[in-house]
Amino acid sequence: MNFFKKETKTAFKARETAQWIAFGPVIFQSARVLRETGILTVIEDSGTGGLTLAEIAGKVKLQEYGVRVLLESGLSLGLVLVNDGKYTLAKTGYFILHDELTRVNMDFVQDICYKGLFSLDKSIESGKPEGLRELGPWKTVYEGLSQLPKDIQKSWFNFDHYFSDDAFPDVLPMVYKDGIKNILDIGGNTGKWAITSAKYSADIKVTIMDLPGQLGIAKAKIEQEGLGSQVSFLPVNILDEKEKIPKGFDAIWMSQFLDCFSEAEIISILSRCHEALDDNGYVIIMEPFWDKQGHEIAAFCLQQTSLYFTAIANGNSQMYSAEVFLKCIDKAGFEVVEETDNISLSQTLLKCRKRK
Repeated sequence: MNFFKKETKTAFKARETAQWIAFGPVIFQSARVLRETGILTVIEDSGTGGLTLAEIAGKVKLQEYGVRVLLESGLSLGLVLVNDGKYTLAKTGYFILHDELTRVNMDFVQDICYKGLFSLDKSIESGKPEGLRELGPWKTVYEGLSQLPKDIQKSWFNFDHYFSDDAFPDVLPMVYKDGIKNILDIGGNTGKWAITSAKYSADIKVTIMDLPGQLGIAKAKIEQEGLGSQVSFLPVNILDEKEKIPKGFDAIWMSQFLDCFSEAEIISILSRCHEALDDNGYVIIMEPFWDKQGHEIAAFCLQQTSLYFTAIANGNSQMYSAEVFLKCIDKAGFEVVEETDNISLSQTLLKCRKRK
C-alpha cells in the first residue's frame, strides 16, 4: 500500500483540505439536513430544469431563510449547482441521496458517534469510552445494544452488517471446504453467519457464543427462519478470562469480532481458542484491515471508524492494520495457513492453525 508514503498535495491544496477539516462538523450536519428535509430530493425531481429558492422552500414547507443557508452551504460541498437562480442536483448530492454506503456511514456517525466524539480527547487520556454516556450507562456499547432505541439500534446494526454480509456468500466455500461441519461462532451478533451457514448445508451445526442480550436477538431470528435444529446458543462474556472456550469444534469462526478488543484481549481470546482446538482445528477470522485495501477511501473509512471504538465502543480497540493483527495471532500460538484479501467491499479472510 502506497497511499500514505508520499506527500501528494500542493501547499495550497493542503491548506484547502485543512479548512474542510476545520468545518467538518458543520458540513456533515449541512449535508445530513439537506438530505433529511427533502431538499435534495425535490431538487433531483426537478431534473435539468431546476428549482428556485422559493419553489424549493414551498415544496419542503420550510422558511426561505433556512433553505437558503443550507443551499449555499451545499454549493460549496458540491451537492447542488445553481444557474440563473435555479438549483439542480450535483454528482455528490446524488450519492448523498442514493449511495447505500454513504447513507449507512452517515446514519451511524449521526446516531452513534456524533455527540460522543466530543469526548474523544478524554477517551485518549483515560483509555475508556468517555463518549458512551451519550448513549447509555454501560461499560461498553455491546452491553447496551439490545437496549438502544430502535432507530439508533438500526443505525448500529446497518453499519455493522453492511461491511460483512456481502462477503458471506463469497467466503462460505472457503470456510467449509475442508470438511468443517461443527463450528463455533464467537460474537455471532444477530445470527446472520449462523443463518447463512445453516442454509448453505443441512449438515452444518453452528453454536453462537455471545452476550445474552445479543443471543436473544439471534435466537428470535433463527427460530423465525426455522433453523433451530442446526443452531445452538452459549451465553458468555468473552472478556471474562475465566470463561473457557468449549472443546469439540472443527473450527472457531470470528467475523468482525476481534476488532472490538484491545491487542491484549485479542491475544487472550485467541489463546483460549488455542486451548480449545485440537491440532487439526482451525481458527477462521474475517476482518477488514486498513492496510489491505485497494482504494485509499476504503482505508480512510476504516481509519476513521477506529475513533468510534476509542470514544464510544470500548475505549481500547480499533480497525486494525494487518501488521498489528498478525502479531496477535502469532503471540497466541497460531500461524496463518491461508490469507485471502479483497473479499467483497473490504474483507480479508485468515485461516489459522496451531503453530507446529
